Amino acid sequence: MRRREFTTMLVGAAAWPLAARAQQAGKLPTIGYFSPHGRSFDSNLFAAFVGRLRELGWIEGRTVAIEYRWAEGRNDALAEIAAEYVRLRVDVIVTSATPPTIAAKQATSVIPIVFAAVGDPVGVGVVASLARPGGNATGLSLQQTDAAGKRLGLLREVIPDLRRVAIMANSDNASTLLDTREAQAAAGTLGLGVVTSEIRRAEDIAPAFDALKGRAEALYVCSDPLVNTKPVRITSLALVHGYRRCSAFASSSKQQV
Repeated sequence: MRRREFTTMLVGAAAWPLAARAQQAGKLPTIGYFSPHGRSFDSNLFAAFVGRLRELGWIEGRTVAIEYRWAEGRNDALAEIAAEYVRLRVDVIVTSATPPTIAAKQATSVIPIVFAAVGDPVGVGVVASLARPGGNATGLSLQQTDAAGKRLGLLREVIPDLRRVAIMANSDNASTLLDTREAQAAAGTLGLGVVTSEIRRAEDIAPAFDALKGRAEALYVCSDPLVNTKPVRITSLALVHGYRRCSAFASSSKQQV
């Protein structure tokens, strides 16, 4: 999907609750921009988001206010950010990735939530179904888990003598747990052995690689905000340990919910 098409859908979904509440006296309609990453990682995305809002007549600081919050890959910060948005009574929460979307959904059943890049919104309980999401959340699904078999098949083509694959995932992310199960099932179908490694914090990454040393010929990394904020570190460690890294993020597709 092209960036402009993606941003147009995201902004369109976010704008309707603003329009509905724009008449509140003394208060600009407010968007809570809830990122699991850092400002630098999201710079292109939120610049496109603000630019498209401007094209639609929503000008930051004049006709709309935006409250930015950056979790910097820390899942332990998500609940407090979501609770803060509820206290601020923002008009809509815009999220990216599964963990902040779940945190927002748990914090409020009233404030509309527009999510981008959730791996399996039905599987993690964010929406009732893709056709009829219901509730207060809508957005885009990556359909991430559906492609696990294809990614592992590609990895086996790259490494014909592949016998055992290591799967690294953030165990605090419900979406990556689903991805892990799909990857394990796909590996079994391909006749591959599997060893898993769980990470929860940036400090867990290096020890996880040490624990996997010599136990597999290839590495499958489940996409996650923590992983996405540490790509250089993970890639460097993968190369040092002789792995060929397969990232779930690069080949995912999006579907509107």
